[in-house]
Amino acid sequence: MGITVNIDVMMARRKVSAGGLAERIGITPANLSILKNNKAKAIRFSTLEAICRELDCQPGDILSYENDRQEE
Repeated sequence: MGITVNIDVMMARRKVSAGGLAERIGITPANLSILKNNKAKAIRFSTLEAICRELDCQPGDILSYENDRQEE
């Protein structure tokens, strides 16, 4: 699975809409949707910083890692 983006959780906690967040961080709603749906291959640190600033959270609040290797 790798890195998972959990922006939805923080957005719900902060009562922030996707359109409002996209506008405030300076990306398109379509690009925010790509992030929210774990379709992004990368995220710029400047975008991650803007998300954390607007949602008043830490990167670890919206990003998680799961090891996808099988245990032997």
